[in-house]
Amino acid sequence: MDEAKIAAYVGSTAAVLGLPLPPERAARVVAHLQRTAALAALLDAAPLAPHGEPAEIYSPAAFPPIDDEGGLL
Repeated sequence: MDEAKIAAYVGSTAAVLGLPLPPERAARVVAHLQRTAALAALLDAAPLAPHGEPAEIYSPAAFPPIDDEGGLL
């Protein structure tokens, strides 16, 4: 995506959300989104198979043990 399209996106999104966005701040947001898009393009181009980066399975931590008075052991 080119700079003009990203700038239009940033401006219209700020307007829809009712966010004040001075031009100098909008330029910084555009620069960050351009950088993010460039990094995403590098990842898209990487030759990874589905098994190359398995998703981690969520495993919640166990609650700590509690004594008879309700305090932590």
